[in-house]
Amino acid sequence: MSFETGRCPIAERCRKTYVEGMVLQSVLDRVPRPWRGERRPVVAVLRLGGVIGAPTRFRGGLSISSVAPLIERAFGLRGVKAVALAVNSPGGSAVQSSLICRRIRALADEKKLPVYSFAEDIAASGGYWLACAGDHVYADESSIIGSIGVIYSGFGFAEMLSKLGIERRLHTVGDRKALLDPFGPEKPADLVRLKLLQKEIHASFKQLVRERRAGKLKASERKLFSGEFWTGSRALELGLVDGIGDMRSIMRARFGDKVRFRMVGARRSLWRQLGRVPASLGDDGAATEGWADRLIGALEARQLWSRYGL
Repeated sequence: MSFETGRCPIAERCRKTYVEGMVLQSVLDRVPRPWRGERRPVVAVLRLGGVIGAPTRFRGGLSISSVAPLIERAFGLRGVKAVALAVNSPGGSAVQSSLICRRIRALADEKKLPVYSFAEDIAASGGYWLACAGDHVYADESSIIGSIGVIYSGFGFAEMLSKLGIERRLHTVGDRKALLDPFGPEKPADLVRLKLLQKEIHASFKQLVRERRAGKLKASERKLFSGEFWTGSRALELGLVDGIGDMRSIMRARFGDKVRFRMVGARRSLWRQLGRVPASLGDDGAATEGWADRLIGALEARQLWSRYGL
């Protein structure tokens, strides 16, 4: 190692090779396929996995800010014939679900490309919202599908504070500023307000399903929009999915045995790929996300997955 520069020659050589490889791949992606002797149809594969919501310090999340560049890349691949969505999510934010779905549909219409959704373990609640971005939706027989509803969950600590002799002090301007304060008693007016918000969000969710699954739903709205969820086989009977099958089989049947899959994912630095860089660094270079933060994030995500027995 050079003590003058503080750089390792081997690491510099690896970094240079990696960068050159990325540049070469970028150039090849822009070369017309007949010159390269490639005529195989290309399907861009975009993975939409995990809890939906803006990422926090405690956990990651699927959000429009993190997914938008990947969506753009998937629809922008040269020679792409279709975009396949691999959905594996128990849901989360209705807003982020809507924004991601809209972005996918906007580019699908702009590029005139079909979109196929494939549910893996689960595409429920916001996960099914994302799956509805596809023109065709497929699932495994045992996939969890549905949960077309809205849920709120929280805790109440009012009695605990009283027993501990702790006084809650909350000052607001606006008599409805504080909604469902976990450190105070639950108020009937707050519940009425919450129900109104949930009904509005549920109405948006139902309208999306009606539009995206028009002419395909085979059960009453009361049943479909009750928040219940089903296996992939049952979801097929209800018209929530178009078929049972995996991505490789369905895409080969549609585009031929020589179909070429192009995975679209976030690009990471060489050191991040080697696992040498912490998830986030402070100004002094110390990791800001410790094991406790990661544990809390894992528990939050686990709570969403466990609603469906997974």
